[in-house]
Amino acid sequence: MNKFTENKQKKRSLAGNVGIFFVLAAFILVAVSFATPSWLVSDYRITGAKLNRLGLWTHCFRSLPDPNDLHHRRFFVGCRWIYDPFTTGYDEIRGFLVPSFMVATQFFFTICFITTLIGAIITLVYFLCCGPDMKQYLMLIRINSWLLLAGGICGAIAVIVFASCANRKRWMPGHDNNFFGWSFALACIGVAITLVASTLFFVDGHIQKKKKQRFKESQMQFELER
Repeated sequence: MNKFTENKQKKRSLAGNVGIFFVLAAFILVAVSFATPSWLVSDYRITGAKLNRLGLWTHCFRSLPDPNDLHHRRFFVGCRWIYDPFTTGYDEIRGFLVPSFMVATQFFFTICFITTLIGAIITLVYFLCCGPDMKQYLMLIRINSWLLLAGGICGAIAVIVFASCANRKRWMPGHDNNFFGWSFALACIGVAITLVASTLFFVDGHIQKKKKQRFKESQMQFELER
């Protein structure tokens, strides 16, 4: 066995090195979109708009009439957390604020956020603490690949569900003047990058597996020559 083969075995592949940056970028984009309230926004030029913007966990209204109050004596103004326990009547309209499609969006995008967070941690371990010559290196890559794939698929389901249902009639008022905001755009980009990162780690795993096989073959050949 020569030193060239040994040094090659200890090097990460290009797919693995590029995958590191994709995972970190995906996590940042997914985390920002997860926490910010601009998934659906109202046209700021419309002075009488009732909606300002909304996210997965926060809603901001200019003047939303209580849908349960037929006489329109109660209005909701400003930004509030979905589960705000302090605003009178806010818990009563939670079914209106969080219909079934929003629950599905929250659920799947939360899984996407958690998996990209774990994926980012695994990627840092992969980059800082592990090398191709370690025993569990290939297993770490495989776990990260499948984890990111699961997160990307869940994120894709979330953004597709939200895009299909969020701006429909009979939900948020002024749907003709509402559009998808920058938080939603970041979510879409983050999901796409997560899937790319997963693909890169699958490629890296395949490359590392072949390297290990070649390394074993070279060791066997070296022993036979001796």
